[in-house]
Amino acid sequence: MQNRDEKEIWEEYKKRELEGALPILSDLGFKLDAEQPHTSGERYLMRAVTTTHGRKLILLGARINDNKKVVIKVTSDQAGKEELVSERKSKEILHKINFAYDIFLSPPEILFKSIGKYTVSIQAFVERESPFLDRDTKEQFMLALKAFKAQESAHATTYAHAKLIENAFGSMDSDEYIKRFREFKESTLSTLKERSNLSELLTSVEEFLVENKETIEQYTGFLTHTDFVPHNFRIMNGDIYLLDHSSMRFGNKYEGWARFINFMTLHNPELAKWLVKYIKDNRAEEESLSLKLMRVYRLGEIVWYYTNTLDKSSGDLYTLNKSRVDFWTDILERVLNDKEVPKELVEDYRKNRDSLRSEDEKKRQVGLL
Repeated sequence: MQNRDEKEIWEEYKKRELEGALPILSDLGFKLDAEQPHTSGERYLMRAVTTTHGRKLILLGARINDNKKVVIKVTSDQAGKEELVSERKSKEILHKINFAYDIFLSPPEILFKSIGKYTVSIQAFVERESPFLDRDTKEQFMLALKAFKAQESAHATTYAHAKLIENAFGSMDSDEYIKRFREFKESTLSTLKERSNLSELLTSVEEFLVENKETIEQYTGFLTHTDFVPHNFRIMNGDIYLLDHSSMRFGNKYEGWARFINFMTLHNPELAKWLVKYIKDNRAEEESLSLKLMRVYRLGEIVWYYTNTLDKSSGDLYTLNKSRVDFWTDILERVLNDKEVPKELVEDYRKNRDSLRSEDEKKRQVGLL
């Protein structure tokens, strides 16, 4: 259990930040919505676990003079400010190099300003015709395929703009992927010392990555969105709007595929199977292997993430996060050993998850998906 209530810490931060930011936003001509789903639910856990990220509030609101809906990011945290500046720079560079120009759009920027100790970033709110997961699976497949093909077209060695993008995005090579997975493994096992089966599984995954280091390296150097899931993009009139530019980096081109497919293993298993089959049927055998390598890498990260929430949660949330560790460990073992994921496993987990989620988190998820 947690030594101090992380949710309480987040609520104190949110209250303090809003007290300072609200007068500034009002002076700039903006107001906030009554409900703020992106600051509630389990949002505080992300900051508590991934301490390398800065703190910021993501708020929904409107411009006062015409009631235009906007998304506001505001922070007084130095690391948070640096993230906002970096994300803005990344977006500008992507437009300069015409990255997937006919595929990806960005919400128009309305304002970016530093006032006192605060940095404020305001973008137009992008409406959506319908949530991504409410669409027909065939349409989801075509949209996802279009997005990933566009990302693959951006290869680091082919750009005449190499100097322009050299320092804008982070990069990962095979050594870094293996190093980070080893860190996930060691951190996870230091918390879950009693789970010998988990130790064996994570060791097997590490060995699998090391044995196939050349394949990982073969497909690095691609610009990929490492968190390409429905809450980070919106579809409008067939166009894909990227809402998060902070997750772009050069790495293995299947890292983005892996994140999306792992996500869909829970939210739309049929779509996950279609995408895996597409790679198997239409690309070289090494590419299917590369996808599998990235899937187990990212699944190891998920297990690590939820393991690190255990001492920061309590009650139903603690029980839920233990269940999440078990579920994603099971998925990791099945992907590593090329086993099917039973429909019943996913359905049982969903029921358990929904029974343990707080009402605030349920509301937040509606807005995300």
